[in-house]
Amino acid sequence: MNGPHGSTFEALRTQLKDAAATFADGPGALEGILLGIVDDVDRAVREPLEIFPVCHHSPASALAMARRLREKQPKVVYLELCEDMTPLLTELRNCRLPVAVQSFATDIEGFPADWSPLSVVAPITEASAEYQVIAYALDTPGVELVLVDRSSDHVFQWDARGEQPAVSAETDATPADEETALHGDAVGVEIGDLRPRFAELEEHLLRHGQVRHWSEWWHQYVELPLSDSDHDTYRQVMLLIGSLFRRLAPGDPHRVRVDEDRERYMWTRMREHLTATGTDPGDCLYVCGAFHAASHVAEFGLHGTDTFEISPPSGTTWQHGLIPSSHAAIEAQFGLAAGSVSIAAAEWAKNLKRTRVQPYRLAGQAGTKRSRAKKAAAQPVPTPAAAPADQLSGFLQRPPVLDNLDEAELRGWSVDIVSAARRNGYLASTADAIAVFETSILLAGMRDRAKPTPYDFQDAAVTCIEKDTVPGRRDVRRLVEIMLGGDRIGQVGYDALPPLARDVHDRLAPLGLQLQQRGVKRALLDISARPELEKCSDVLWMLRYLMPQDAARPIMGERRLGEKPIQESWDLALGTHQRALIELGYEGVSIEQVLEQRLRRTAYDPLATAAAVLQTVEDATLYLRSRRLADELGMRALEVLAGERSVDGAPEVLRRVRRLLAYYRTSEPALPPWIEAFVKTGFAHYCTLLPTAFTDEDATVRQVAAMLGFLFSMESLALSLGCDRTQLELAVAQSHPEEPSKVALLWATQTQLGRLTRADLRRRCDDLLGNPLALPAYPRYLSGFLHALEPVPGLTDFVVEAVSNAFARLPDPVLLPWLPTLITTLRSSGAELAPLLIREAGRIFPARLSALDEWVPPWRTPPSTGTAPSAQLPGGHGIALLAAHPATCDAVATLLGCEGAWDAAAAAPQGAVLVGRFPETAKALEGLLDPR
Repeated sequence: MNGPHGSTFEALRTQLKDAAATFADGPGALEGILLGIVDDVDRAVREPLEIFPVCHHSPASALAMARRLREKQPKVVYLELCEDMTPLLTELRNCRLPVAVQSFATDIEGFPADWSPLSVVAPITEASAEYQVIAYALDTPGVELVLVDRSSDHVFQWDARGEQPAVSAETDATPADEETALHGDAVGVEIGDLRPRFAELEEHLLRHGQVRHWSEWWHQYVELPLSDSDHDTYRQVMLLIGSLFRRLAPGDPHRVRVDEDRERYMWTRMREHLTATGTDPGDCLYVCGAFHAASHVAEFGLHGTDTFEISPPSGTTWQHGLIPSSHAAIEAQFGLAAGSVSIAAAEWAKNLKRTRVQPYRLAGQAGTKRSRAKKAAAQPVPTPAAAPADQLSGFLQRPPVLDNLDEAELRGWSVDIVSAARRNGYLASTADAIAVFETSILLAGMRDRAKPTPYDFQDAAVTCIEKDTVPGRRDVRRLVEIMLGGDRIGQVGYDALPPLARDVHDRLAPLGLQLQQRGVKRALLDISARPELEKCSDVLWMLRYLMPQDAARPIMGERRLGEKPIQESWDLALGTHQRALIELGYEGVSIEQVLEQRLRRTAYDPLATAAAVLQTVEDATLYLRSRRLADELGMRALEVLAGERSVDGAPEVLRRVRRLLAYYRTSEPALPPWIEAFVKTGFAHYCTLLPTAFTDEDATVRQVAAMLGFLFSMESLALSLGCDRTQLELAVAQSHPEEPSKVALLWATQTQLGRLTRADLRRRCDDLLGNPLALPAYPRYLSGFLHALEPVPGLTDFVVEAVSNAFARLPDPVLLPWLPTLITTLRSSGAELAPLLIREAGRIFPARLSALDEWVPPWRTPPSTGTAPSAQLPGGHGIALLAAHPATCDAVATLLGCEGAWDAAAAAPQGAVLVGRFPETAKALEGLLDPR
């Protein structure tokens, strides 16, 4: 050390005291702040364990880190990163940067359930100091990398979800796309969050710096000056900035507590490691954000107190992996200006070429060339023993260096942006390239800059090329970002994927597609010619169920119960949705296991309904072909149905039970025990709820109709299993609805049970049409009859008759307002019933327009006066047809077990006596034999 405490920066302290007295009209708060900043820098510089302050994704920090690592050659590097992410760092060499290290948890314990799933990401780019540290430590023998920041579990232990962070002013208000959504809603952890937390200070810096946002200010006033500075100057300036922002930060109690706890946590871990290993602190390097380097906690330093107690982890099980990241995702998550990370990457490449600094890169890193770092690392440069001198005084007094205009670089930018604009539909010309060139210089001069920055060039390009329209998908600002470096999107290599993701790629290998690449791949599966592709089809349908819809989208083909695939066509984007596939790997080792877990989770959810559980039964049969799981979930559906006290899910229950029954009856010799028990329990359950549902205002007519549909369609099976039909009859007898649509539904039910004849039903409808008071409610009765087709499809002809009478007799003021209701009813809840009406109407109404004038509806045909009973039946022409072909009628009668003789005395057009004895059979045959 150079003398007593404070001697290193004594000259700077004297200057700041004089400045404070001059500008603040006497000593006071300003002097305390300025001198406190110098004390923070002095304290960090004099610490025996070297502190290296950095800023997240800063090319200057990465360049200074690469230089310092080659000079010092530390044996232990302490890095500010979640300590539980250590095992993942070796997998970075199998990835293409940028990627993010992720901690993920779905089964949480000790946190609120609505927080699930928990996710923490730490994005890593090549132009970052942390990557330089990781590459150096992993590829240099004898170097240990120790992550010392709080664990992922502690990130959420210290979280306050009720306090939402303020939206950054420089975050562009653009909708999230695939690139910006790569991190999802994960909590981001970064090294070196260097941004003023004092809004007035940031506004002051932006205004006087003549820049638009913070990223541009940092690039102009920190990145560029520090790119060519020595190590001591870099450290002291970064410590100065971190201390300034820390002392001027608003006193948010929660944020201050979290920041200080993180610092206590890291220093506690470092002292524990030094004590356990006996490492010389002079051989260590502590890499952290500049904000945390200027810490005031008592635990700071090797000689700090050991009073901080680290809380035990919760019972949450954490999974770890690597997910793809992108420049846009990093900017969106950490509130940076759009394009700032891409510009930083371009600046990093430019600095490497200009300074000839050899960066550290992981051996075998995808997307990078193998460097000669190991050769250089074998010749360490001894570190000077003397403490660094005061570099701040000279740096702060030095006027800004005005870089000379690089005309070749700016000319190349101008030509390239015009070419890119032309490709994207802009009417740009050589004159626009000249205008961009001159405007860039003009803007830089207006902002007191001799050399235009990428931000100046971007503004000039927007002004000169875009004007007032954007002809294509990308605007000029985005084109500049792409030209200067683009939104690089990382990729996790095959070897770094979790077992589930590797298994998926292996099982889809027969398709012969590069599914790890981004973009959409078209897969054609001719399963009839190549039966082995059926296994690929199974995988794709499970991915369709588990992943976002765009990851695996079927173009041709569908998966239904009881059907086998023949040909399928898929659009696959697994490379684009690699993050979603990786997160599936956190839930299990195979997609079958993950699908089974999700089905169980859905079925055993406390809020699960019987319809939802039946859906899991269908999905288990459809995708997993697991009879064991389907039976288990079916018993769960039985339990849920028995406990339900509402009929909200009755339509869905009816639809799914019918489909499952049809499947089991055609594919298996006997019904599973659970579905028999479900039908038996459902019959009794809905009989019990039926009277209440008819009078309940919250129960819709569609739900009541679905209950009746279940009872009538499952009646034969339920009776064979021991149910009593009297229970259904009693439930209908106890039902007394008042709402017109439910009244009509009850009438249809009574007709089905034989308690009401067709003539009685027709007479009641006629009475409604003849009653002026009931006339406005008649359309609601028709809606009830329409829904009655679900439980009583035999009333289709009567519903056609009722609708026809309504159109014939209702006045326009009643009929016209009702038509939209009829249409919406058919579309929303009667889509499957509309074909019945259309088919029946096509049978009853004349097929030709010319016959419409003379056509008489069959329900208005006067009864014949013949002696045969069949003469009273509508449509006597069909009976005449039977009489004209007696052999056919005799054959049908023999099949039906009917005995009788033809009445020769009766006229042929009057029909046969046999037909008159069995009018229902005659009517059914009439519809089959009608030549129309």
